[in-house]
Order: sequence, then C-alpha cells, then structure tokens
Amino acid sequence: MALTQIVVLAVVQGITEFLPISSSGHLILVPIVADWPDQGLLLDVAVHVGTLGAVMIYFWQDLFVMVTGVYRLLKGRRDPGARLAGQVVVATIPVLGAGYLFDAYIGDGLRSIEVIGWATLGFGLLLYAADRMSMTVKKLDHSSYLDILVIGAAQILALIPGTSRSGITMTAARFLGFERAEAARFSMLLSIPTIAASGLWLGLNIYEADDLTLTRGALVAAGLSFVTAIISIAALMAWLQRSSFTPFVIYRVILGITLLAFAYGWI
Repeated sequence: MALTQIVVLAVVQGITEFLPISSSGHLILVPIVADWPDQGLLLDVAVHVGTLGAVMIYFWQDLFVMVTGVYRLLKGRRDPGARLAGQVVVATIPVLGAGYLFDAYIGDGLRSIEVIGWATLGFGLLLYAADRMSMTVKKLDHSSYLDILVIGAAQILALIPGTSRSGITMTAARFLGFERAEAARFSMLLSIPTIAASGLWLGLNIYEADDLTLTRGALVAAGLSFVTAIISIAALMAWLQRSSFTPFVIYRVILGITLLAFAYGWI
C-alpha cells in the first residue's frame, strides 16, 4: 500500500474516531473518493490502535482512578473508581457479543455508500434531537447501571458503517440527560476496551500473515492516528464545555445527503 494512502487514512481516523461523525464510514469512503483499493479491515484496526493510545493518554487520570479503585475494592473498600470501572465493563459487554456475531454473519456486507449515507444522515438527526430535547443534569457519578447498560447497548448500532460509535453513545447519554462533556467523556472511556479488543484481533492477523510490509505500514498508521487523535479529543472536550453538537449534525446532514445523491445517481 502506498505511503500516501496510509498517511491520509491515519489522519482521517485520528480526526474522526472520537468526533460523532463515524470514523469507520470515513475509512470506507476515502478509498472510494480517491480511487484507491480498499485498505481492508486490517489497516482500519491498525489506525484504531493509534487512537487507543491517544485516549488512554488523555484520560490517564480516569484510568488511574479506575485501577486503584478496583485494587481497593479487592481489599473490601468501596470506591468511586471501582464503580466507574464497573460501568465501563457493563457497557462494553453488549457490543463485544454483538460484534462477534456481526463479524461472523455479516462482515463487510454493509460497507456501501448507500448504507453509510443513510446511517450518517439518520443518526445525525437523532443526535440533534437528543441534544436539543434532553435536559442537561446528569454526571457519571449520578448514573444508574440501567443508564450505563442503555449507553452500552447503543454501541451495537455502531456496527453499521456511518453510525459512529462515539456519536451513538453520546446520543444515548444525551437522551438520558447527561451533560455534553460527560457524555463525551464516558463515550471515550468506553472506546478503550472496544479498541483494545480490535487491536488484539489485529495482532493475531499480522502474526498469521507474517507480512513485514504490512506491519511497517500498520506502525506508521498507528503513530499518525495517535497524534491526530490527541488533538481531536482535546478540541472536542474544549468545544463541548461551552457549546453543542450542532456543527457535527450539520456536517453529517450535508455528508449524508451528498452520499445518498451519489448512491442513487442524482449527481
């Protein structure tokens, strides 16, 4: 694979992974627009690994609190950090099971411009409705495990390209009344086990392929996506402290309509 393609895909992944605009949808679209061969799921996961490092660095304090909280819990002491760790685990279980079934029975079957277009448009409008109609009263400290399970189950919809894992979890959190920044924070914490599972899958595939060129390309992609993801996370968290999801909704509506027009031959 050409270095230019690797660089572009890595930057696109880093920018879009944590924004509510669907990184997987963009990774499918870039090769189509640029007339490149599809990079396949392997490089997709490689750039996700780079973003895993970024989110772990940015939220290292939350991770530290969770680890020390679990340690205290094992010693018989209740701890808010252990509760947060438990929330992440509970919210992750539904998508892991669904992801296995999706890969086994559907695979690449939904990687089409038409599907991405409808998902981008539809779930973008749903995000707008959630952001505008819901109250902003909850923080993670006030959440119930039912709230967490609902947010986690929403991740299953992100298996549809164009939905956006971060977007649908933020949408669910906003419908439940979580503050925008808290919705984004929990969404990003949820990405850690999900991306880690994908990274394990990547490692096994690289080992089985025994392809050093692929390995070098994956390392380059992971590094670039790491840098761009750090910048993207910081920008999103700063934005949501003072504003809404509306700019992302507008982007999704424009992109979704454009993709549908292209898919149905209107343009």
